Amino acid sequence: MTSVSIKAAFAVSAMVWMSACGGDVRSDYDAFNSVSTRLNVDNDLSSLTRVAIAPTQEQSMNAYLTGYSWWDNTPRGSAQIARPVIHRTAGGVGTYKDPITLAVGHRKTGGRSIMDYKPGTRFYIENLKKYAIVEDMCGDGPRPQEGPCHTGHRGHDWIDIYVGGRRMDEASVDACMRRITGIQSVILNPRPGYPVVPGEIASTGCRTF
Repeated sequence: MTSVSIKAAFAVSAMVWMSACGGDVRSDYDAFNSVSTRLNVDNDLSSLTRVAIAPTQEQSMNAYLTGYSWWDNTPRGSAQIARPVIHRTAGGVGTYKDPITLAVGHRKTGGRSIMDYKPGTRFYIENLKKYAIVEDMCGDGPRPQEGPCHTGHRGHDWIDIYVGGRRMDEASVDACMRRITGIQSVILNPRPGYPVVPGEIASTGCRTF
């Protein structure tokens, strides 16, 4: 099993980045539902978003978005992911059929990692004009439920999108990720057909719309 690592922190804006992790690679993709709500979040985390809707229903919400890259993934310099669904490694171009890998927080219970959103859950990130799919975990240590990926940021759920960046220098990719970090309007369980600008996020300089 591959551990999760902390990306970086910059106190000026009170934002803490977490990188996604590798983990026990799963091949039983069909066992995962493709839609989800976040009803399995610990009950004592009352400030977090609760999405009390039917599992297949769209839900507009605000989430705290960060990025992780080929450079600061775990293992470093890799695109390994913990819960493959569509991709064997982190990737995607942002269309509905090929959404970009997304990492979410998790908690450990009885030696098992329980993710805040099920693998296969889709999001549409309006500011990036891209679809994303949960395929990875964000958080670190034996109690990731105590870290910011799981507890959230100022009352918002935390989602961490893979930006790529393997063919770019690390400093440029870090600067790129800072540009997309913040509270974003997203759609949980989105339908197909929203506007998409396909492509790797880092290679466009983390362009927003």
